[in-house]
Amino acid sequence: MAVEDKYISYRIYLVAFAIFLMAIAIAVKLTNIQWVEGDYYRKLAKERTVKNFVIPANKGNIYSADGSLLATSIPNYEIRFDAVAPKAEAFEKNVKSLSDSLASVLGKPSNFFENELRKARANKNRYYLVARKLSYTQYSKIKGFPLFNLGAYKGGIIIEQETVREHPIGKIAERTVGYERTTESGSFDGKGIEWAFRKYLNGKDGKILKQKIAKGQWKPIRDINEVEPQDGYDVISTIDVYVQDIAHHALLKQLELYEADHGCVVVMETKTGHVKAISNLGRANDGTYYETTNYAVAESHEPGSTYKLAGLMALLEDKKADTSTVYDSKGGEITYFGKKVRDSHKGGYGKISLARGFELSSNTVLVQAVYNAYKNESSKFVSHLNNFGLNKTLGLSIKGEGVPYIPQPSDKNWSNISLPWMAFGYGVHITPLQTLAFYNAVANDGEMVKPQFVSEIKEWNKTIKKYEKEVLNPRICSPETISKLQAVLANVVKKGTGSKLYSKDFSMAGKTGTAQVNYGKSGRSGMYYASSFVGYFPADKPMYSCIVVVHRPNTANNDFYGAGVAGPVFKRIAQKIFTDAPSTNEIKNLDRKIQKQERNYDSYFVKSEKKLQLIPNVKGMSGMDAVALLENLGVKVRAIGFGKVKKQSLAAGQNIVKNTTILLELS
Repeated sequence: MAVEDKYISYRIYLVAFAIFLMAIAIAVKLTNIQWVEGDYYRKLAKERTVKNFVIPANKGNIYSADGSLLATSIPNYEIRFDAVAPKAEAFEKNVKSLSDSLASVLGKPSNFFENELRKARANKNRYYLVARKLSYTQYSKIKGFPLFNLGAYKGGIIIEQETVREHPIGKIAERTVGYERTTESGSFDGKGIEWAFRKYLNGKDGKILKQKIAKGQWKPIRDINEVEPQDGYDVISTIDVYVQDIAHHALLKQLELYEADHGCVVVMETKTGHVKAISNLGRANDGTYYETTNYAVAESHEPGSTYKLAGLMALLEDKKADTSTVYDSKGGEITYFGKKVRDSHKGGYGKISLARGFELSSNTVLVQAVYNAYKNESSKFVSHLNNFGLNKTLGLSIKGEGVPYIPQPSDKNWSNISLPWMAFGYGVHITPLQTLAFYNAVANDGEMVKPQFVSEIKEWNKTIKKYEKEVLNPRICSPETISKLQAVLANVVKKGTGSKLYSKDFSMAGKTGTAQVNYGKSGRSGMYYASSFVGYFPADKPMYSCIVVVHRPNTANNDFYGAGVAGPVFKRIAQKIFTDAPSTNEIKNLDRKIQKQERNYDSYFVKSEKKLQLIPNVKGMSGMDAVALLENLGVKVRAIGFGKVKKQSLAAGQNIVKNTTILLELS
């Protein structure tokens, strides 16, 4: 019995010793947690219950050259209710008046809100949704309502803000205005002005401290932010909304008429390189057209006859030929190394001068002229093209510029037909905007300027950065050559392939182009036509240059040439700008139509033009921006008060009627 008691005593001692060791270990661990690792665990606990959230800064606005809003940031607010936060006395005292106030703003009955708020309190709901997608004016009102005006902890109001990017004038130049987005992988990407000038537009994000109140739900700790967001700067683009509207709808009508696959148009100010209008439209499966790809900037392809200007420029510069040099068009067909070069006019043009061959876009004449002059020194011809800048990108501010291509004699793919084919625009690649810059240099007396989409960066009325004219080449060729090129380009419209576009009421100069794209291929991806017209106006004192390119027009009526497909778009733009631009001190009636011009145009272009006809939603916008937007749409505006627009007398979406007046109530 004594032995057994002694054995039990040993076990008790052993257990007691083990407990003692455990107590020491726990004490050591607690001491370690408290004093050694305490900062780490306290930080971890805080991060899991309290953390900073980013408040995105409001992006700056993008304006057109005439002050119209092209893109702006509209804040949207979401109001939620922590039903546990208010004391019972405060809740009962204010719930009825809060419900009445919410009903006046949100348009639902007062008893609906009262029932919902009481239900949320009974269920201890700490994240009840009151309203979302609120304007700043609505948010400001609700924040001051009974109970909510006590703040986050005493009143239970939870405010969340989201910034939405809007294009107030719709789809106009949408692809060039662009966007910035987050990809599925979490990286950032974008297009157009939004992406290229994001460092100015984006501003600096703020921070707000929030506390975790439930799984996945966070509530602001204070009514003020830890770091206030700083708004981005405004970007002033070179786009002119009026010119853009003309160009967009002129292109759209012609694409619809010819059931074309896609097309683009660019209008540029000759002296400065400012792009006043750019439209890129592609055909959807349902037959409608929309902006999806910036074809003018990105699409590098064989241009066809518009490239003949480069060959003519080289010939005149080297004095290998003059505009009066006569060539035999060889019955409209000539063969080089087993490959035939044909004129569009069956039978050719007989013996004609080089200038006349260019005006009539004779492939046989231009190819003969270039090949005869440079067949033994092809590198000299290619050097001219390189010196003209046709082998280099323009270095545009917006990304995605297509890369031009000119075969070099040292390339392994250079062949016997490379030189003659280049003479009429094949075997080379160039984008529409690069072609336009080249023609614009001829219009600008030899000075090649870089196309620009942005003229200025501003903070309110303060200029942060100004983009001056950028000269790519001060003299692309001699003044003598320029003078001769200007003459033949004017004659293309007067008596050449563009003669259907001629009007004695205003002058134009330019070149037609009809290229076979993907020749040698079959199926949907096979050969099709790209019709183009590029030039400038007025011909004697150029103010604007313009290019129009239409891809895959319907060839059912055998009408797929540049003069008939792309030319009318060019003329419509030139006609409208020329008609409405005052050339004297006399004040014109801008609504007056010049009947001669209208009659001349009707024969080859669908005579109608859509305008911006709908009242936009300006609620939440600053009064200054709202007034500018509406007045640019032809609406008379009366504004009452200061700040942001909280009410507008005409509902968004209704048609604009001439001389309509809209009343804006500002907060």
